[in-house]
Amino acid sequence: MPAPVPPGLEWRKSSFSQGNGGGDGCVEVAFHPDGGVAVRDTKDRSLAPHRYTAAEWDAFVAGVRAGEFDHG
Repeated sequence: MPAPVPPGLEWRKSSFSQGNGGGDGCVEVAFHPDGGVAVRDTKDRSLAPHRYTAAEWDAFVAGVRAGEFDHG
């Protein structure tokens, strides 16, 4: 069972999502008070969000910045 997400988190959507059909095909992130990060699907917010530790999120962001997920 996924870890519960505390109520009152501020969910943020990427500024890049605006060009994708009005922003319906993206994800949102929220930062937990303990430093973790929750990620959810904007199209179906009723689904449980994925939760990551601060270290996991930092590694993901570093990979994005380094181009590790670029196609081609």
